Amino acid sequence: MITKESLANFDLFKGVPKSVLEEVAKLCEEVFVQKDGYVFREGETANKLHLLVKGSIALRVNLTSRPESVTVSIVSRPNQTLGWSGVVAPNHYTASAFCDEDSHLVAIPADKFMQVLEANPEAGFKVMLRITEIISDRLRNSRQALLKTL
Repeated sequence: MITKESLANFDLFKGVPKSVLEEVAKLCEEVFVQKDGYVFREGETANKLHLLVKGSIALRVNLTSRPESVTVSIVSRPNQTLGWSGVVAPNHYTASAFCDEDSHLVAIPADKFMQVLEANPEAGFKVMLRITEIISDRLRNSRQALLKTL
């Protein structure tokens, strides 16, 4: 079971009031994906935000110049966030999330999560600042990984 206390451990929720975390916890679903499975695939409609509890997930992108996908980032530290596309228009995953090992995640339905953030704008602002940090980090990692393929 996901609690407000367990959510407070995620960087995404630093500084978010416990009352808001309690609302978010009610939306959460635990997800288990086996090694070699996908949490989501590039191009799919992004309708969830994911939080890593345990495991290792490679974020991979397809290149038109190569038959195989390229790993642009690894999410392997507990309490990291992936699937930010669920809360950012146009809501399509920009990479595939491939499990390098059995993984335990928390999934939050993006539409309901956004409703909670809209109802709590101060907390929403803090969360969205964290989302921008994640996007910036992934963009930097992607750029470096793609430059290595040239």
